[in-house]
Amino acid sequence: MQHRLNIRQLGRTGYEDTWRAMQAFTATRNEATADELWVTEHDAVYTLGLNRKEVRLPNRDDIPLVLADRGGKITYHGPGQVVIYMLLDLKRKGLTVRQLVSAMENAIISLLATHGISAESCPDAPGVYVAGNKIASLGLRLKNQCCYHGLALNVDMDLTPFSAIDPCGYKGLQVTQLRDLDSALDIPMNQPQVADFLLHQLAANLHYTECLTENGT
Repeated sequence: MQHRLNIRQLGRTGYEDTWRAMQAFTATRNEATADELWVTEHDAVYTLGLNRKEVRLPNRDDIPLVLADRGGKITYHGPGQVVIYMLLDLKRKGLTVRQLVSAMENAIISLLATHGISAESCPDAPGVYVAGNKIASLGLRLKNQCCYHGLALNVDMDLTPFSAIDPCGYKGLQVTQLRDLDSALDIPMNQPQVADFLLHQLAANLHYTECLTENGT
């Protein structure tokens, strides 16, 4: 099972339903359970992680706020964003959280580099940045040395809801997305293609050799 990976294509989902499903999967998995990546796109939602000190809450009430159990502060999910959840047995895989975070960041950086876009990570603020603007957010939860939650990459979305918060708790932090870079660099990738690239890169970065794709949880 160490080298086997199940990939689940969930389509558009509600955040809380998917979060509860991740909790249930992690609570009931055992040493024979294969690791999984879940690919989804969420309805509009703000999520507030466990680091809730001095967080500016959204100044709009038309988008729900969910108190989640991931690390980090506040972010926004919505249509046009590629979300990949990492449901992995870190002990069996021989991974630290830092190594997993690096693998996720490097997968996104590789995607952007393919199109000549220079991106970088920041040790003190997990995620991926282009010219100082955040294009991808990361958050994880560790339980019994197994993790869930994952990454969210802005592809082609309405970025306006980010202006109602301090993204990831950083006042003044600006966000960007592939569509905005596309206009300047002619990136020929849509959401399914972006997700497919990231899935292959993540599997390679984490040394999975057997991958099976299914629909639904």
